[in-house]
Amino acid sequence: MKTLGIIGGMSPESTVSYYQIINREANCRLGGNSSADILMHSVNFETIAAMQRAGDWQGAGEMLAQSARRLENMGAQALVLATNTMHKVAPAIEAAVEIPLIHVVDATAAAVGAAGLRKVALLGTRFTMSDGFYTDRLRRSGITTVVPSESGQHEIHRVIFEELCRNRFTEAAKRDYLRVIGELQNEGAQGVIFGCTEIGLLLKPQDCPLPVFDSAEIHALAAAEFALHED
Repeated sequence: MKTLGIIGGMSPESTVSYYQIINREANCRLGGNSSADILMHSVNFETIAAMQRAGDWQGAGEMLAQSARRLENMGAQALVLATNTMHKVAPAIEAAVEIPLIHVVDATAAAVGAAGLRKVALLGTRFTMSDGFYTDRLRRSGITTVVPSESGQHEIHRVIFEELCRNRFTEAAKRDYLRVIGELQNEGAQGVIFGCTEIGLLLKPQDCPLPVFDSAEIHALAAAEFALHED
């Protein structure tokens, strides 16, 4: 079993899901009381969120690169960045270490491709939906995306930071998200990517009119596969 290093805390709510999914998969595959070999560094999300608001992506990249180096020095053999949005600074993290970063977009693109879909809706923070780092990487895998209108993006983003990251899950938020998904289905989306690690805490696949690709679950399972795969 390889040692995973998780850069977490963005938000703490979704980091818990990563830890649970990886360990449950390890136990399912290995049996008994088996669990995964995990190192974790959880950052202060408010510091990262303030950098996002200020557009200080260089500072955020340096902070997460420092976290990555810490985990590598502790013995991590691969890194898992337990957030979608901060993959915007993935190049800074990858440049800081010798070990691989298991990239959330690559894992998600593989899942969408395996389902035979080529056009999907993308929900996430406004950075994920509109800054290109996510959609461009999906496009390189042959997957096109449709995203909400400007007002829809604003509401999706607001709910993530003001509610989901604070462990608040309301029926009103669920209705708004489902309305947006329905609009994107009308634009030709064949499935929907939950491109924020908190969205899967609000919506379940059975809630949605389209096939769901929960990036947090997909990413965590890809990490477990890396850790458990025999070379």
